[in-house]
Amino acid sequence: MSDNKPEVDVTREWRATHDQLSAAKRLRLFAIVAWVIAIAGEIAGIVLFYQHKFDHGNLGLLIGILVGIAIFAIAGSLMWKAANRHDPARESDRVKFFVQNQLGAIMTVIAFLPLIVLILTSKDMDPKNKKIAGGVGVVLAIVAALIGVSYNPPSVEQYTKDMNTCAAQIKAGQPTTACSPEVAAQAQDIARDSQTVADATKDAANPAGRDVVYWIAPENGAQKSATPHVFHICEGVSPLRGKAVNHGSVTQAYSENATRITKQIAMEQKQCGFAAAK
Repeated sequence: MSDNKPEVDVTREWRATHDQLSAAKRLRLFAIVAWVIAIAGEIAGIVLFYQHKFDHGNLGLLIGILVGIAIFAIAGSLMWKAANRHDPARESDRVKFFVQNQLGAIMTVIAFLPLIVLILTSKDMDPKNKKIAGGVGVVLAIVAALIGVSYNPPSVEQYTKDMNTCAAQIKAGQPTTACSPEVAAQAQDIARDSQTVADATKDAANPAGRDVVYWIAPENGAQKSATPHVFHICEGVSPLRGKAVNHGSVTQAYSENATRITKQIAMEQKQCGFAAAK
């Protein structure tokens, strides 16, 4: 196989780490609990409404219920959006991408709309109380829904682009303008492993080293391996003997689920003939 770099720009796809997935799971659980409380408040308001508790009084209780719904709906939306920053949807999956990112606004409408409709269409409420409660409910619902909307939602595709840009900036020693907290750690992995490979593969022909690594090819012609693999500094190392092998840059290795560089650098340098050139 040739040691030339791949001609196409193949970059590692961003994937949520274990810690990011755990944080997203916790936040989504708390968000769901908050939305359940908001909807429970709505149901309580509806029950009291049909019991005619608000026909000629209890305006403060009704407004309190509306405020409580808004607080829990907004809290749920904020936690859900925070979870999406840890574990975003793919923009290519349009339905899931829309629902996942706009679920806060959707849940807010569910938590408010039936009760507000009852208030605005009531024929039994005191007209003044009806106007005040209806106005407060509509304003709170609009504010909570606007907070629940994701105006610039994150996506796997955007994180992938940012991560690889960040990695390139790190390797080039440039200001890391693309290194957001969500992508920085994995971008640093790419840059670190690229530098490790370059340092390990220096010889007379390539004094700056190489950005070419080797890993076990995915089975059955798949684009990516279902099993994580280690990548190596040459094809002739013992872990790759007798195996179908792919080769390319560190970023391409990562894109095919080769998760890290081998820890046996010194051994592989000897097997590949790099150690003797030092």
